[in-house]
Amino acid sequence: MTTQIDYGHDIENAVAELQKSIRTSGASTAYPERWLAVALLDRDRGLEARLAPHPGSDDVIETRDRLVAGLEQSGIDVTTAIAGHRFDRAHALAGAVSHSAHETPTSVTDRIDAIVTNKWLGIPIFLFLMWVVFKITTDVAGAFLDWVDGSFSGPISTLVGSLIGALGLGGTWVESLLIDGVIAGVGAILVFVPVLFSLYVALAFLEDTGYMARAAFVMDRAMRGIGLQGKSFLPMMVGFGCTVPAVYATRTLDNQRDRILTTLLVPFMSCGARLPVYVLLGTIFFPDHAGLAVFGMYLLGIIVALVLGSILRKTLLPVTQHAPTIMELPPYRMPTFSSIWFSTWTRIRAFLREAGSIIFITMMAVWLLMAIPVSGGDAFADTDVDDSAFAAVSGVIAPVFEPAGFGSWEATGSLMSGFVAKEVVIGTMAQAYGVDEAEQDEVPGSVLSELSGVVTGFGTATVDAVKAIPGVVGINLSGADEEDESTSLQQSIEASFEESSGGHGAWAALAFMVFVLLYTPCMAAVGAIRGEIGSRWMWASIIGQTLLAWVMAVAVFQIGSRAIS
Repeated sequence: MTTQIDYGHDIENAVAELQKSIRTSGASTAYPERWLAVALLDRDRGLEARLAPHPGSDDVIETRDRLVAGLEQSGIDVTTAIAGHRFDRAHALAGAVSHSAHETPTSVTDRIDAIVTNKWLGIPIFLFLMWVVFKITTDVAGAFLDWVDGSFSGPISTLVGSLIGALGLGGTWVESLLIDGVIAGVGAILVFVPVLFSLYVALAFLEDTGYMARAAFVMDRAMRGIGLQGKSFLPMMVGFGCTVPAVYATRTLDNQRDRILTTLLVPFMSCGARLPVYVLLGTIFFPDHAGLAVFGMYLLGIIVALVLGSILRKTLLPVTQHAPTIMELPPYRMPTFSSIWFSTWTRIRAFLREAGSIIFITMMAVWLLMAIPVSGGDAFADTDVDDSAFAAVSGVIAPVFEPAGFGSWEATGSLMSGFVAKEVVIGTMAQAYGVDEAEQDEVPGSVLSELSGVVTGFGTATVDAVKAIPGVVGINLSGADEEDESTSLQQSIEASFEESSGGHGAWAALAFMVFVLLYTPCMAAVGAIRGEIGSRWMWASIIGQTLLAWVMAVAVFQIGSRAIS
């Protein structure tokens, strides 16, 4: 006994008309008419090739193309619809022949999905979970970020300085190279690890539970608003980790137009390299709302991508076909420690191996430029940072950012190095703003006491991180009377932004964060974009992102600073 699947009124009419064409052509002598008609509507390319020798096959294919075009104009994706009806029929047959003693009307997964994939609740739930992730990243990991930064700029640098002095090399370029170049470079790499670790743990947990697939399903509706299929959100989600694999992930999309548009929008998803910049500036200028500031950057990136995608859809990249997303949602499950650790460590190791080398090389290049004097008559590696080649080059470009409130050479130089990789922005800031000479001249303690300070600092950071966990849900266990223990870098950044902005440091910092969000992610991403969609679109991406970043940064500062004046 055979069962004929009903594909719905519109497709069934198309099947009937195509059967007539097949019958007229004579191809029906080789294949059953209805089976052949459905297979051709489903665009079976192999069958088309086998049908080609039969007389009248060209007329059949022409009729098929006309029918498919008509269905797509009415909003029906034929391949998706056929597959959907077949899945429905298979599901019905499986349900009719299978029984369970503990069968319930709906599974736990179905009941959860009724809420988290709901038309109205799905996006708010997604945004809430992202908010929790970023609160964990900023509040919990922030304590370890301060510990890493303080350890390298304090005890470790002091210890290395004392050892160099004991060798008779104190005050030479060797000391500057090791402390301001090597130690600062290593510190700039490791300062990312606590923040990225917490982010990757949170994302791995959501992935292993099965929720991230639901997030892509929920965002499918939003993606349709800019003329993209739901699958385009998957590369964008990858972009929250790193832009480069996200660009390569666009290869899974069905047509060139979708690949180009998605590739142009992926860089606006905040990659992990931008996160420490948000955390640092959020901690300095928005200490009570750092999590909200970070979350706002991620949300702004999504909004900009949606708006820009809608504009491109109506101008340079109009929609040519509109295919809905078909994806299998896995059942919910409890993540295991081993799977979360493997996922997290794999990503951290990739960062240390790939980004770490870029950060270190860039930091050494920045040190070299800062060591070369261009004014003041100082010697190599013994020049005031304001008289260095780095300050001179950055100073030429700095006026461009004055309307955005951060027109200092230090901030500009940090953004310049950020073109290489966003991972080096904070490291460049550390070198550009530097540490007061008074701090550098402090009398070092014994080796044991310096190392003890690092260990003690880790213990303090761990306690602070544990206290910060309840703060994710609004419970403050850290106490209201804690003293502000800002690092010298944080104090220098705050003073510089206040000065360059005319007393509106918070708005200048917010504008800086917006610029970091929107301009070119890194040179590796530029190479990936060029390889996937060509040089013309690559240059359009670089120029367009940089101009958009400048315009929005200026708008944020000008509107914000004037509103409170």
